Amino acid sequence: MFCQNCGNEVAEGSRFCNKCGNQISGQGADDAQAQRTIGEKDLEEFSGQYVTPNIVKCDDGVYRWYYDFNMYKNPTILITVFKVLGLSFGIVWMFVGIVSLIEGDGLDGFISSIKVFAILIAVFAFIGSISYLIVAAMYGGSYMVLFEMDDKQVKHIQMPKQFKKAEAIGWIAMFVGLAAGRPSQVGQGLLVASKQSSTSIFENVASVKVRRKRNTIHVNQLLDKNQVYAYDEDFDFVEQFIVSHCVNAKMK
Repeated sequence: MFCQNCGNEVAEGSRFCNKCGNQISGQGADDAQAQRTIGEKDLEEFSGQYVTPNIVKCDDGVYRWYYDFNMYKNPTILITVFKVLGLSFGIVWMFVGIVSLIEGDGLDGFISSIKVFAILIAVFAFIGSISYLIVAAMYGGSYMVLFEMDDKQVKHIQMPKQFKKAEAIGWIAMFVGLAAGRPSQVGQGLLVASKQSSTSIFENVASVKVRRKRNTIHVNQLLDKNQVYAYDEDFDFVEQFIVSHCVNAKMK
């Protein structure tokens, strides 16, 4: 099977060409819908054509789409927070446990450290959940994102309206850190306030994790983890495009 647009050979049953993004005729959504031109009510700042019901290939060759992330129904961000907390606690617990064994506290001391850290994890998980719900309420329950994707990279961009809220939270965190004499918190606050977008370079991506039920594709570089969201009707295209361009990545 070949793409009618660029002539690239595509796998049997594919809905989209992994080279140019063109929808393969007869493989899914209505061709007329996929090829409709952007009008005044659709992404006015861009011009181009739809390749899926919500993704536009603009005249500059970049695919763009919006995603309204429901922070109450989709647990992806909360799960990410818990993973970071769990990893941090795990590293500290291992260090304390090893020191305890070396100093001669024996198995009893090791077990005691497990109990202490289990309690701390439960407390911080509770605090983290409450904090997440507060932030979700501040965002109106939705996290609006604009994605830009081409042959080299995919960019995750916070919408300007909500970036102002994130920026304000970041500056508050910075000043709280200064008042408490905690430089690390100051650094985190500055990071939140200044980071409006996150970019994944395809050739540097180490792993790709597809979570279709959560409409999420994790695009992970060595020191930078990104999350790409797409609606059900657009997901196949985004998944195929990212997987085919992350040639050095492990698929999970």
